[in-house]
Amino acid sequence: MDDFDVGTIRDHCLQKPATTETFPFDATTLVFKVGGKMFALMNLDHFNGVNLKCDPERAIDLRERYNGIEPGWHMSKVHWNTIKPGQDVPRVLLLELIDHSYALVVASLTKKARAEHGL
Repeated sequence: MDDFDVGTIRDHCLQKPATTETFPFDATTLVFKVGGKMFALMNLDHFNGVNLKCDPERAIDLRERYNGIEPGWHMSKVHWNTIKPGQDVPRVLLLELIDHSYALVVASLTKKARAEHGL
């Protein structure tokens, strides 16, 4: 089974147009944003997964199919999932879920905000 780590997630997130990385909460929680809105976050000191935004119906389906996908830790359980490493989530699915999270956030931006960020 494929596994993933902080570097895999960070590299993939930073390939997305207009993505920024910040530490808005503390010195160890890395947050990726597009248009000022979060699409991924993870703790660097105690890496136990990445929180990603997800379509609510898809989120439920994913949680039922994979042990390594749980309701978002410290996030809205409806709109966020935590994807855990070392479980049954293939790397290709993780990368697709990062893309999905990013796309959801971009779609939620105003037309003006998308234009300002070249999206």
